[in-house]
Amino acid sequence: MQPRPAAGAGLALLSAVTFATSGTFARSLIEAGWSAGALVVARVGVAALVLAIPAALAMRGKWHVLRQNVSAIGMFGLLGVALAQVCFFNAVRHVPVGVAVLLEYLGIILVVGWMWLRHGQRPRRLTVAGAVTAVVGLAFVLDLTGTASFHPLGLLWGLGAAIGLAGYFVLAGRVDPRLPSVAMASGGMAVGAAVLLLVGLTGLLPLRATFGAVTFAGERTTWLLPIAGLSLVAAVIAYLAGVAGTRILGPRLSSFLGLTEVLFAVLIAWLLLNELPTAWQLFGGALIVAGVALVRLDELRGSAPVLAPAALPEPLLAGDAR
Repeated sequence: MQPRPAAGAGLALLSAVTFATSGTFARSLIEAGWSAGALVVARVGVAALVLAIPAALAMRGKWHVLRQNVSAIGMFGLLGVALAQVCFFNAVRHVPVGVAVLLEYLGIILVVGWMWLRHGQRPRRLTVAGAVTAVVGLAFVLDLTGTASFHPLGLLWGLGAAIGLAGYFVLAGRVDPRLPSVAMASGGMAVGAAVLLLVGLTGLLPLRATFGAVTFAGERTTWLLPIAGLSLVAAVIAYLAGVAGTRILGPRLSSFLGLTEVLFAVLIAWLLLNELPTAWQLFGGALIVAGVALVRLDELRGSAPVLAPAALPEPLLAGDAR
């Protein structure tokens, strides 16, 4: 029996919801003294181990494909995992979770510029309109009217996460179709965790972690709860649901539904952290989501997509970041 589109849509939304929890889980650990580097190492390290078994099963008879794609997996781990997630969690340290996610999602707009400058793929009118709308929305998110405080480091880290997300899409579009996506994800997360751990051991990247009680959703609990949430809920479950949804709906439609991650991130942070952007920032966020949606819509209807078709679902660091 063929899977129904409704089931695919449900899985895509489940993926978006679970990805959206990452910033909220991370907030409790950040406030307890965890560094962004330690968060990423713990999150993707555990997730890579959990996904290692299904990845190994998927690679049976295809180990030569893995060897041929070592460099692609390495770049994915460095840019799409390590850079994106370290920048995102550092952004959460300075700005609300919802604002950090909105800044990260500007990476989709950055891809438009990259494809134009690097490959000469001139964007169509709808894509240009979407990019302009998103940039105008960014001005409101930054609250240039001055009605709310905005830490400039939050902006810089958020834009760094956007660069990482853009790298994710560019790299995902070049994935060898013979390489199972679960192997790409597990390998990329293992590379990201290993590289950050090595850099941390040199002292260049802070790797601070505390192992006492933390405050999550207003309640004192063990540090293991947010770690489990980050690695199992916001990574493993989110990824597996995304894979299943993508296989039913296709990468373009599933990634379009993945835009709801931004809305879920704001809602979850509001419900659990009582953290809500200002009215102007919410308006700007709506413009950013609308702009990204226009770019996605142009991709869906056009014969030559602005973004290369991705072999993977929405990013793991969206909050990833993804």
